[in-house]
Amino acid sequence: MRWRRLRFSNTAPAPLRALAPTLALALAGCAAGAASVPRVRPGRLLVVGAESQYANVLAQVGGRYVTARAIERNPNTDPHSYEASPAIAALIAKARLVVQNGLGYDAFMSRLEAASPARGRQVIVVQRLLHLPSSTPNPHLWYSPRTMPAVARAIAGALGTLEPAHAAYFRARAARFDASLRAWRAALLTFARRHSHAPVAVTEPVSNYLLEAAHARILTPFQFQADLMNGVDPPPQDVALEQELLARRRVAAFVYNRQVTDPLTRALLALARRSRVAVVAAYETMPPGYDYQAWMLAETRALERAVAAHISTERL
Repeated sequence: MRWRRLRFSNTAPAPLRALAPTLALALAGCAAGAASVPRVRPGRLLVVGAESQYANVLAQVGGRYVTARAIERNPNTDPHSYEASPAIAALIAKARLVVQNGLGYDAFMSRLEAASPARGRQVIVVQRLLHLPSSTPNPHLWYSPRTMPAVARAIAGALGTLEPAHAAYFRARAARFDASLRAWRAALLTFARRHSHAPVAVTEPVSNYLLEAAHARILTPFQFQADLMNGVDPPPQDVALEQELLARRRVAAFVYNRQVTDPLTRALLALARRSRVAVVAAYETMPPGYDYQAWMLAETRALERAVAAHISTERL
């Protein structure tokens, strides 16, 4: 299946949360982007995440020994029609460690790496790390609670190979990252205990892994979700079913891709509002002002507010 990145509307970033000092490095790497090859101070490795959420974890695990950059951070860019500039190619050529999603979501990365071979460069493909077949229907792996801990450990291992003298430092930071996810895990468990099998409707499978971990029950047919994700018009019967779920309030929440500008999605969002169904914004890429942990926790708390108190969260 060929994945595509939806077109997004530009939204004002949420205010910066209270973040740990190490996050400053993470956000600096992600916010700066990869428009040019950064100057890397002596003693640091240039590391690259295909998406900003992976660059964020790279920065958190690598700490003071890395300079992290993200390739895909522009919400108006389709990764499947991505055209690398000379600066991007130079960035990949100089990167010592690359993390990419796989499952066709960021296939441009493999082309960039092949075009800019570098001896000793480490590449982590999350799909392979998790031993997922290419037929896996949902590529949004970062919403699964088991993904980023595995990614952090793999990053620590790769960085330890590149810089053996600091291997213990990287392992410690990966362990710290894993521990920092406890609040998110606890929120998922709390939701599952209080609202197990809560019915929800979605537009796309952006946050499905999180919903499944929370034991929510997704009533939207997956084919409908896949059609929207891939830019295909869903069949009328699937559209009618989705409309009925909202109009008759058969779901406790409507989870939609906050960054999409598809006319059908906007119409469904308007229907949910008219029907007084609480809506929850799911972001396909990490919104500004967050680290990965805060982002996932915010999404889970928004789901809790929607189901428990009928409160909508249309922007993080």
